[in-house]
Amino acid sequence: MSALSPANRLLGEAQRALATVYPSKARPAAPWEAHRAPRGYGVPAEPDWREVDWPPLVRRARLSAGEMTYVDLGEGDGPPIVFVHGLGGSWQNWLENLPRAAQERRAIAVDLPGFGTSPMPAEEISVSLYARLVNELLEQLGIEWPVIVGNSMGGFVGAELCIQYQRVERLVLAAACGISTRSLRRRPTLTVFSVAGLISAATLARSHDVVARPRLRHPVLAPVIRHPSRLRPDVLLEIMPRSNNPGFMPALESLLDYDFTDRLGEVRCPTLLVWGREDILVPVADADEYERRIPDARKVVFDETGHMPQLERPGEFNDCLMSFVDERPTAAATATADAPANNGPAPAAEERPQLVSAP
Repeated sequence: MSALSPANRLLGEAQRALATVYPSKARPAAPWEAHRAPRGYGVPAEPDWREVDWPPLVRRARLSAGEMTYVDLGEGDGPPIVFVHGLGGSWQNWLENLPRAAQERRAIAVDLPGFGTSPMPAEEISVSLYARLVNELLEQLGIEWPVIVGNSMGGFVGAELCIQYQRVERLVLAAACGISTRSLRRRPTLTVFSVAGLISAATLARSHDVVARPRLRHPVLAPVIRHPSRLRPDVLLEIMPRSNNPGFMPALESLLDYDFTDRLGEVRCPTLLVWGREDILVPVADADEYERRIPDARKVVFDETGHMPQLERPGEFNDCLMSFVDERPTAAATATADAPANNGPAPAAEERPQLVSAP
């Protein structure tokens, strides 16, 4: 037997343990690998969010289980676009996307209760509660058929909203959890993320130092963002991990306990899946499973991209999003004739974007 066998066994055991928390085979990029990022990686989108006067756009709604903060901007004839952030996030996770969407549509982004500036809800946090509260907000705002865009946990909530209320015009799932999360081992996952919460609370107090120093920035953000050094410091300050939010651990427990995979066939609207190939938190294989289970789904996979494609590749993400909501193909799209959606006739084949990979 080789002298290296015990070490190899230990390494294998460590990798298997890690897989119970992070199901993806992708691992963080090294700082010196940032040159691999594609040309558009981290390039700010147009219009620039820095030119928007955000405070007057912030609102707060009173709902059945408490209050919800949201931003509301833009107008247009098409269905409004509603953005839902992921675990540890806030409406600022969509800074690079809201101004572009608002050029053509009404654009709304929420702070789910327990995150951002929304207080904890009066009821126990769950995926179904979040879906209900987003639905209540839509009713208050007089929005009947929105486009829902969700990242990570927000995608989970968006899909649940589709299933429960059948009032979504189109759905965009960006690195949405809900597939592999149901197979994670509960105890080690909660332990790892509890520690992450303590680390996050400490790093937030020094967020300016973390962002200003590449040696600190990379290890803090690399599990979520493939190449943190390629994003501008001001946007990183806005989206620094917020796993110390009061809703973080209850929401995480809800994600681990909730399974809706057998009901994904009830998503009746056209659905776009946008993933980073190097996503560490939600493997790209989950996009394949969503595509298999949702009747009218198509996917885009960005290379050298992590868990937040809307911030890592904002220009390309916005192009895909607006092309999808308007059913105009992007330049790199490949035309295909998919099966019709259950809620109406499908557009002609030449109008259907089917981008399956982006460099």
